[in-house]
Amino acid sequence: MATRTAVVAGTATAVSGRVAHRQAQKYDQQAAQQQQAAAQQQAAAQPAAPAAPAEDEATAQLKNLANLHSQGVLTDEEFSAAKAKVLGI
Repeated sequence: MATRTAVVAGTATAVSGRVAHRQAQKYDQQAAQQQQAAAQQQAAAQPAAPAAPAEDEATAQLKNLANLHSQGVLTDEEFSAAKAKVLGI
């Protein structure tokens, strides 16, 4: 009788351990999937940076206007008007 109880108890422990191990693997998989989904959402939420080329273009235009002004091609009034137009003022 004692042997039978030990066998049943041992089998129950082994089955319980296996079930616990499978559940732990399942939860680990779910956690990894959630982390991956969160990382994808975060990457999608980050805005692109198209403003940098526009700033570079405005800077180039202002440099060109300054060169034209320093060469005497543009008057002070023309330079001020063109600069305001580039800056959106």
